[in-house]
Amino acid sequence: MCGIVGLFLKDRSLEPQLGALLSDMLITMTDRGPDSAGIAIYGAPAPGKTKITLQSATPGPDFTKLEGALAEVGLRASVTVKNTHAVLEVDAGQGEETRAALARLRPGIRVMGSGDSVEIYKETGLPKDVVSRFDVRSMGGTHGIGHTRMATESAVTTLGAHPFSTGADQCLVHNGSLSNHNNLRRELVREGMIFETQNDSEVAAAYLTAEMAKGKDLGQALESALDDLDGFFTFVVGTKSGFGVVRDPIACKPAVMAETDQYVAFGSEYRALVNLPGIEKARVWEPEPATVYFWDHEKAA
Repeated sequence: MCGIVGLFLKDRSLEPQLGALLSDMLITMTDRGPDSAGIAIYGAPAPGKTKITLQSATPGPDFTKLEGALAEVGLRASVTVKNTHAVLEVDAGQGEETRAALARLRPGIRVMGSGDSVEIYKETGLPKDVVSRFDVRSMGGTHGIGHTRMATESAVTTLGAHPFSTGADQCLVHNGSLSNHNNLRRELVREGMIFETQNDSEVAAAYLTAEMAKGKDLGQALESALDDLDGFFTFVVGTKSGFGVVRDPIACKPAVMAETDQYVAFGSEYRALVNLPGIEKARVWEPEPATVYFWDHEKAA
């Protein structure tokens, strides 16, 4: 079943509240997905730095003295540990070199996502426990997306939780099921994409990454998805500055959106939105089938 939420802030005065607002939205969707949960927060970039969000089943040995281990191979990094995750900041341009070094030095570490501004936290368990473990409520930012999962076709694992990130500052949450994901996976592998799970949502994320690598913005990539992806789906997607929503042509999965002068919000159900500030004055609507909705901070500026 699954529940998805998203919040794109237009009003900068709300940015310190992003984590708290998004957490409340996600927790409200608990009964749509109690197996695992995840949130992606887009915060302020650190000048000249790249962020890499890491996860480990054994965070003690994996994260302890990690800065020193990387320094020994010539990589400067700072590590902020948050429960089973850590945010690694490295010099811009050293992201791939750092990931290769991590694979050698700490093979138990998994990369959840990377980019200038995104941090991704996901784990098994109830949404309220997941957001508490990572202190998501204290996080500020410009926009974010979240997912509560009900695993019906695969095991309940951290890697199987959403969001899925397959490109820098890009991530996706999905409610539905794709029917042609195996064929798409083979095509994307030939194009050089690497997959960590068998989840069809990771294929959707990789597809969008590949389309944007061709020069498309998020809105254009979502338009292409309507032609190339089969099945039933609702996607909420984040990029460094953008936020997009699309539903398949049948649109059998529930979805509702709201927009005010302060924000754009998405929820699988309206009850996820009821505590947002000014919701009583918002324009509220059900997103149309096969229609792309796309907002971008850079284009708005």
